[in-house]
Amino acid sequence: MTPIGFVHSTRTDATDDAWDAEATTIHLDGDTFSPEALQGLDAFSHAVIVYWFDRVPPEKITTGARHPRGNESWPKVGIFAQRGKNRPNRIGVTTVRIVDVQNLSVTVEGLDAIDRTPVLDIKPYMLEFAPRGTVSQPQWSKELMSDYWRTIQSQ
Repeated sequence: MTPIGFVHSTRTDATDDAWDAEATTIHLDGDTFSPEALQGLDAFSHAVIVYWFDRVPPEKITTGARHPRGNESWPKVGIFAQRGKNRPNRIGVTTVRIVDVQNLSVTVEGLDAIDRTPVLDIKPYMLEFAPRGTVSQPQWSKELMSDYWRTIQSQ
């Protein structure tokens, strides 16, 4: 795959939590795209960003089960039952709020990717693609996510 652009963010370290405190803009590759590629995206409130955890070294890839974040009070679950960055193909997917679209740039809130992360795709979020029916998840995942999106001001 070839990145369509790169993340420009105030966060340079892949640490967990407080991702809503980050200022993030995705800049598309100007050699490949023109502003036309983003035409109409500003009519959507949210987008789905697909990106590559390019700085996860191959030896850190997890293919089996582990305790999320190494927390042994949470159950050991397989890599496909969690959203950690050490995934087999190192692909990240996050739904973000669109703040602004200008030229070849999209400013967003809630992107959990660090500065210079390669972006593979941007898709508008549509309610019709939201889950149908009841959504459930285990308690440990709710605990893990409790501070994930908080802002620095709420700490």
